[in-house]
Amino acid sequence: MLQAVDWLFIIVYFILSLVIGLVVSGRSGRSSAEFFLSGRNMPWWLLGFSMVATTFATDTPNLVTNMVREHGVAGNWLWWAFLLTGMMTVFIYSRLWRRSGVMTDLEFYELRYSGRTAAFLRGFRAIYLGAFFNVVIMAAVTLGAIKFSSVLFGISPLKTVFFAALITVVYSAVGGLTGVLVTDLFQFVIAMAGSFGVAWYVLGLPQIGSLKNLLLHENVRNSLSILPDFSDTNTLLAVFIIPLAVQWWSVWYPGAEPGGGGYIAQRMLAAKNENHALAATLLFNVAHYALRPWPWIIVALSSMVIYPDLASLAAAFPHIDQNIVKNDLAYPAMLTFLPSGLLGLVVASLFAAYMSTISTHLNWGSSYLVNDFYRRFVRRKAGEKELVLTGRICTILLMTAACFLALVLSNSLQAFNIMLQIGAGTGLLFILRWFWWRINAVSEITAMVISFLVAVYFEFFHLRLGFTALSDWEKLTIGVALTTAGWIVATYLTRPSERETLISFCRLVRPGGPGWREVLKDTAEESGRAGNPRWDMPQNILLMLFGCIAVYSALFATGYWIYASYLPAVILTVTGVISSWSLLKIWRKTNT
Repeated sequence: MLQAVDWLFIIVYFILSLVIGLVVSGRSGRSSAEFFLSGRNMPWWLLGFSMVATTFATDTPNLVTNMVREHGVAGNWLWWAFLLTGMMTVFIYSRLWRRSGVMTDLEFYELRYSGRTAAFLRGFRAIYLGAFFNVVIMAAVTLGAIKFSSVLFGISPLKTVFFAALITVVYSAVGGLTGVLVTDLFQFVIAMAGSFGVAWYVLGLPQIGSLKNLLLHENVRNSLSILPDFSDTNTLLAVFIIPLAVQWWSVWYPGAEPGGGGYIAQRMLAAKNENHALAATLLFNVAHYALRPWPWIIVALSSMVIYPDLASLAAAFPHIDQNIVKNDLAYPAMLTFLPSGLLGLVVASLFAAYMSTISTHLNWGSSYLVNDFYRRFVRRKAGEKELVLTGRICTILLMTAACFLALVLSNSLQAFNIMLQIGAGTGLLFILRWFWWRINAVSEITAMVISFLVAVYFEFFHLRLGFTALSDWEKLTIGVALTTAGWIVATYLTRPSERETLISFCRLVRPGGPGWREVLKDTAEESGRAGNPRWDMPQNILLMLFGCIAVYSALFATGYWIYASYLPAVILTVTGVISSWSLLKIWRKTNT
């Protein structure tokens, strides 16, 4: 149970968060640009830490725990593979987004495409992503809060969502994006301190004894490999081959969108300039993949000693609804062993993780609903104060819907797989639309419709029609194949965007490359003005490669140092240093 010192940590945290929101409330209310983009004047380090804080939600350690308990440490390749997407965004797309000057990534549609289909796509995606998809994400995060509160406080799911919604909505609606960014930095520090604190204390529990004892325990030693068992074909395909060969470039997933997008694009658009946008996304990817995973992994492995199966979890917490007793419950279960003081810090860190993620999604979702639907199709002459007020109303409605959905979900991995399936096959289009003139609004509509229908079919109809059950990776691969084939066919069967729109896009964004020659070849004057004479894609791909090697080396070297496997640890550490040096050298040369 929480003691006085624990409550002190929690109360101080809430006071500081609310004070920050109130301090910046005057600025955020000036205009929609201030409320949603902080006046486009934010530094790279604040934006980078905000991205990291946003991707650390209450369900994140639960999700990692779920993966480790089911597939071992190698199960994390399900999300580690997205580093390829992240580095592609850093070195290829961050500058393009910042040059576009749009307020949201959905505004891109009427910049890149033309006609009524572009307008329809923008408006529909505003509802689809800003409301439907966004609510699913927030519901999954709120489910994590439900599981933590059920274990630590014995609070019912209904009470949890009520208090979580009340606190977060007030904080999000008052401060706008500036409030989100500033509190994200504070919340990131608290959340990381909590994560490391839990890992450190858990290793000292009598059931564990030490890190060495943990690694030698019979429940754990077969789950330590960073690479999956290559003799287990199904697991190898599910957690390693498909994520690295297909998933990273083909799937739209929040925070790891191929070509950038969502709240990552929102942060890049809020940056002072292109270099700040690039540096922010680089900092995010380094911290997200190299800094954060191992404390969660250590706790997940420790949970396999104390709660080796679901039956032991259910027996330890008989008061919890058995429908939510899944492997992801093991992480909050481990927190019940924490002493007074540390427990308060960890609870505060969990609140910080929850609020940083939810506040970002509320502001991001509201920006879609206000800028890309309300102002574009409902009230084109709406004043700035009206837009800010509408954004605050949307914030309340989004949070309410997310809370209702959270009450029917059962585990974090379920929501993760649903979101992957819905976005399956759309990723390649998001990558190529910047560099291939032929892609049009119908291409995107087709991809969106097919991927959604395939996801609905597998979720609700496949088994009912008597077909054999498929694994998640099989569903994903089929979804990618059908969706990709569908949008490519639609691209060639429909007319491209108007040439004036395409040339205007090239002038503004300067993507360059052979994919625009067809548009720019007719007029030398237009080619000179709209084209990008410096095709820097080869250098950017090389930077992406070195970035991936550097971060993966840091991630895996940390693991091998923890395992006391010194030879691979040293080799990977040296590799990380060399690749980082090479990256910086090429980057500086490219920018001179």
